[in-house]
Amino acid sequence: MSLSHAVTFASGGPQLDRAAHLRGATRRLLGDPNALLLPFWRGRPMLAQGDGWQRLGWVPPLRQTLAMAREEPVFLGLYQDTPCFAADFSAHPRERLEGQFIAGARFTELRAIAGEIGAGDATVAATGCGILSWHETHGFCAACGAPSGIEEAGWRRLCPDCGRTHFPRIDPVAIMLVTRGERVLLGRQSAFPEGLYSLLAGFMEPGETIEDAVRRETLEEAGIPVGRVRYLACQPWPFPSSLMFGCAAEALDDEITIDADELEDAMWVARSDIPDILAGKHESLAAPRISAIARALLAAWSAGEIADF
Repeated sequence: MSLSHAVTFASGGPQLDRAAHLRGATRRLLGDPNALLLPFWRGRPMLAQGDGWQRLGWVPPLRQTLAMAREEPVFLGLYQDTPCFAADFSAHPRERLEGQFIAGARFTELRAIAGEIGAGDATVAATGCGILSWHETHGFCAACGAPSGIEEAGWRRLCPDCGRTHFPRIDPVAIMLVTRGERVLLGRQSAFPEGLYSLLAGFMEPGETIEDAVRRETLEEAGIPVGRVRYLACQPWPFPSSLMFGCAAEALDDEITIDADELEDAMWVARSDIPDILAGKHESLAAPRISAIARALLAAWSAGEIADF
């Protein structure tokens, strides 16, 4: 479906061709004079900054640069027909790297700026962030505990002891636009910034469908039974490895009973209030960050782009 607010990491801009058929040719690709490398430090991509603009801080994959990386670089694919890689440099002081790679560049939290850089750049950065986070936490074989090594240009790991192959993991999350007439259910966790309310969300469990997860999480967190559920859109969310499944859900009741271990508060908010919340003009409620799929779903529902049940 088409949303009035683009889903960050999921749409728009130049497309990343993952070019899986080239993953066995990384040595040749690294030698391409046009090849680019995106450095990361503790999950933050390098951004080059100027007067009111930001872009990804690409650098050439020089041998001396790659020697500083934690492991060999990951081949992200072809971006605008250019071979692109990502590598983790977290073992070195941040300030040293920022000054060495690009003057004025900074390692920046991706969630904070994803809505401010180009859509294609955001997707590329999210891919690098997600795959490097997986390597950081999966350096040992889950079957026997031996150190594993990178294969397939960073898209799998192999245990040399037991031969077990490991692939990047993704954690599915259901996020729910729960409505009842002209109202939507919003909640907040204690860790949220003051005044911020968002859509309810929760991790899916083994053996569970997306629809079942929507119903279970809404009932558990807010005590609201849900009837019909409809898939709307999805969003990669590599912090560290989630895939958000955005759904519309029909509330069968409006009496809220929150689970205090999950939510600090929950409330029904009128559709007419959503434009002011998204614009930052509401007297007490703040909107989800611009890069979150929750914001895109709320904008689409507010604009009448999501059909009512």
